[in-house]
Amino acid sequence: MKYTNYMITSLTLLFLASLAAGVCLLEPRPLLGLANEGKPGEQSKATHESAGPSVSQDFIIGAGDVLNVFVWKEPDFSKTVPVRPDGKISLPLVNDIQAAGLTAIQLKESITKSLSQFVTEPAVTVTVEVVNSQKVVVMGEVNSAGPRPLAGPTRIMDIIATAGFTPFAKTSKIYVLRNEGEHQQRFDFNYKEFIKGKRAEQNILLKNGDTIIVP
Repeated sequence: MKYTNYMITSLTLLFLASLAAGVCLLEPRPLLGLANEGKPGEQSKATHESAGPSVSQDFIIGAGDVLNVFVWKEPDFSKTVPVRPDGKISLPLVNDIQAAGLTAIQLKESITKSLSQFVTEPAVTVTVEVVNSQKVVVMGEVNSAGPRPLAGPTRIMDIIATAGFTPFAKTSKIYVLRNEGEHQQRFDFNYKEFIKGKRAEQNILLKNGDTIIVP
């Protein structure tokens, strides 16, 4: 009898312990990261504005570039669009808007003005998703040859650092070819000298259409 009472008491204590653990597990807990958030819409807007590739603020949009136009709380007006060969993009209601020749900020202002006819105080963000209009080409004894986008001020070393050299590269005889109208210019670049801190001026700013050759 004593043994039976002991078993009943033990089972009762085990049941109560399990029940208490279950209550703890069911207790609501705050979701991680929500304590300091503002309104959901405001957080989404801030997140979107920080997105996008790293292009300089003075980057000039051109034909072939891909843009993301985001209008806060207006999904019908938000879309990713390519810049057509005529330099324009198409958006609902406002139709064609000139994009080529403008910076993202200037285009944002233009879209905002056009949308104001249909939306009260539109909050517009324009980001350059893909740069196709401005590029240089690297070729020769490099590990990764081909075109490179010019998303902002870019120097020879910026491109070479991403391309890498093959074991056969003549790094003291690198040069850049640039077409200026009917004439072609050549700019020599001695990598071995440059990494020793000599002739820093040879690390020139590149222009759209330049070709870097590593013999």
